[in-house]
Amino acid sequence: MNAEFIEALEQLEKEKGISKDILIEAIEAALISGYKRNFHSAQNVRVDINRQSGEVRVFARKTVVEEVLDSRLEISQDAAREIDPNYQLGDIVEIEVTPADFGRIAAQTAKQVVTQRIREAERTAIYKDFVDREEDIITGIVQRADSRYYYVDLGRVEALLPHAETIPGERFKHGDRVKAFITKVEKSTKGPQIFLSRTHPGLLKRLFELEVPEIYEGIVEIKAIAREAGYRSKVAVASHNPDVDPVGACVGHRGARVQTVVSELRGEKIDIVRWSDQIDEWIANALSPSKVVSVTVYEEEKMARVVVPDHQLSLAIGKEGQNARLAAKLTNWKIDIKSESEAENDLIGEEDPIAEEDRTAEEEAHLAGAEEKEEIREIEDLINE
Repeated sequence: MNAEFIEALEQLEKEKGISKDILIEAIEAALISGYKRNFHSAQNVRVDINRQSGEVRVFARKTVVEEVLDSRLEISQDAAREIDPNYQLGDIVEIEVTPADFGRIAAQTAKQVVTQRIREAERTAIYKDFVDREEDIITGIVQRADSRYYYVDLGRVEALLPHAETIPGERFKHGDRVKAFITKVEKSTKGPQIFLSRTHPGLLKRLFELEVPEIYEGIVEIKAIAREAGYRSKVAVASHNPDVDPVGACVGHRGARVQTVVSELRGEKIDIVRWSDQIDEWIANALSPSKVVSVTVYEEEKMARVVVPDHQLSLAIGKEGQNARLAAKLTNWKIDIKSESEAENDLIGEEDPIAEEDRTAEEEAHLAGAEEKEEIREIEDLINE
C-alpha cells in the first residue's frame, strides 16, 4: 500500500461518511489475522499502517521474562536490554517481523475490508433513512414474486409486500407501480428488511393526507379509521376551523378527492363521517349512511342502543353486519341496533315494576279473602251436621 491508498480512504470518508481512522484500524485488525494465517505464526503481533505514507509494518510483541519458555511470546531480559537498556521484567518488546511479500497480502486484505465496510455503511445509511419512514407511504416497482411475497424495488433497497397484506383480489406483475404503507423496518445480516402493507388503515390515512391539503396543513384532522380492506372503510374527521367543513374537504368537488383514494384502493367504499365529542352524536354519525332516530348511551358498559327507522334497519346493519361492525370499531363502543317497531314492541313488553307490585298485593289480598271464606264455610258445615 502507498500514499494513493490513504488518499482513496480520505475520499471515501468524504463520499460515504466512513472515518478513515476507523477503516485503517479495521484493516490493521484484519492484517493480524492474515499474517497468522499465511505465515503460520502463533506470535502475538501488531500491524501498523502509516497514516501518511501507507507503509505497512508487522511487529512481534514479546514479554520480558527471566527465563524464556516460549520464544514466540517471550524474550529474556538480557536480550531485551540489547535492544533498549531501559526494558524491565514484564515490559513488552516489539520486534519488526514484516515479511518481504506482505504488501501483496496487505493490499488484498485492505480491499476486502474496505469493500465490506462500505457495504455495511450503505446498509446502515439505508436503515436510518427507512426507519424514519416507518408508518409512511411509499411508491415502488414490483420486481418479482414468490409464494409469500412481492419484492418491490424502492431504488436503494428491495422491500417485501406479503400476499396477506394485499387487497383481496389484487394481483401484481413485474413492472407494476405500487403504493404501499411501511409497517416495519428491521436490521438483518443481509441489510435492512422493509415490510409493506396495502391493507393497513395507515395507508388510507396517508392517501387522504396526499389528496386533501387541509389534512396536510392540520386544518382537518383524521380522528379514527376503521377498515376492512377491499370492501369498506369509515374515516372520522374533525375540523379545527369552524369555516371548514371536514367531510366536504375530504370528499372534494363532486367527490374528486375521495374518488382518487377509492381508485387507488381498487374500488373500496369509503364513508367519511363527522367526529363529535358527544358520544350519542358520534355513534349516530358513525352509522352513516343510515339515519338514526335515537341513541341511548350506557357509559359503564360502554354500550349504546340505537333506534333507526324500519326501512333503514338493513342499511344500518349493512351487508353481513359490515356497517354496524365498522361503526363499532370506529367508535370503540358496542352498538345494539333496533328498528322503531322493534323498540316499540320492547317497550310494550316491558313490565312496569310499580304496577307489578300493586297487582301482586291485590292478588295476595284476594287469595287471603278466599281462604278466610273457605274456613268459615267449613265451620258452618260442621255446625249444621
